[in-house]
Amino acid sequence: MKGNTLNQKRPAPSLILQTRSPTHQPPNPRILPAENDTQSPGDAVVLTPVPPPGPPPPPENIPDTMTRSLGFSLPVTVVVLAIAYIYFSTVFIFIDRWFGLMSSPGLMNAVVFTGVAVMCVFNYSASVFRDPGRVPSTYMPDVEDSGNPMHEIKRKGGDLRYCQKCSHYKPARAHHCRVCKRCVLRMDHHCIWINNCVGHANYKVFFIFVVYAVIACLYSLVLLVGSLTYDPEKEDQEPGDSFQTAYFQVISGLLLVPLCVALSVLLGWHIYLTLQNKTTIEYHEGVRGMWLAEKGGQIYSHPYDRGAYENLTTVLGSNICSWALPTSGHIGSGLHFRTAYDYPSGASMSE
Repeated sequence: MKGNTLNQKRPAPSLILQTRSPTHQPPNPRILPAENDTQSPGDAVVLTPVPPPGPPPPPENIPDTMTRSLGFSLPVTVVVLAIAYIYFSTVFIFIDRWFGLMSSPGLMNAVVFTGVAVMCVFNYSASVFRDPGRVPSTYMPDVEDSGNPMHEIKRKGGDLRYCQKCSHYKPARAHHCRVCKRCVLRMDHHCIWINNCVGHANYKVFFIFVVYAVIACLYSLVLLVGSLTYDPEKEDQEPGDSFQTAYFQVISGLLLVPLCVALSVLLGWHIYLTLQNKTTIEYHEGVRGMWLAEKGGQIYSHPYDRGAYENLTTVLGSNICSWALPTSGHIGSGLHFRTAYDYPSGASMSE
């Protein structure tokens, strides 16, 4: 009798759920207690299904903005000090010694060099503070969409592009940065001199900064050489002032010559990458892919290379007049990129 009584009092498990102590896990968030029900210890709770929630919002600690906060960085401080030193030594020593700062040639050179320096500083600030392009937390590859090429969704092995460290899917050309600890769209590399990644959103401003930096360094080097070759005959010039000027000229020469060489090599490298619509990571991946293709008797070709002009307009914009300006309205979202095999040559590259 006692066993039959217990069987009759036992509730159906599909209808009610016995309450548990606070140490247990909470119930499924898709099933909530019914309204107007009171709960006391030992009572049963009737569960009512609710519709599933929408897509989760992006995490609060990673805002979806085009700017980012920046703490103290020693390489960035060194770059700022170098820019300030080159500017003041060029304007107030080289130009003043060669032409005279208040003369017409001196004023003209000072104004031109100031304009180049302003553009260099502006683009450097933009490349430092602008977010390189983060992968949205709600991104999900659409395998059934026929408009997305398969290489945009899956890897060569057939697996979906999924980042184990960020715990979300990532589109093509996106890579995880070990320094920033996040996935960056169309990541090129992590640059310590801007304390930021060079990616989809800030690649053009970084490219333009390198261009203006090369122009400024070469311009300053020419003015330095001109000030060394010109020897003004001034009777009132003291020996101490001449020694101090020569000291600044030697320090500036030791700084400008390596900078001109390094920045020129960096500019040439990124011009080569831009003409082929590659990133630094894709270049190294392409070297290995070319070796594997030649080993298998095939010909390797970069899928995003659509010709020099199309590649230039993809990175710098369709308007040639805006190539020297830090515009970003042409870059698109960075989640999908068109290739030479899937779309006609007259279409836009990225969406």
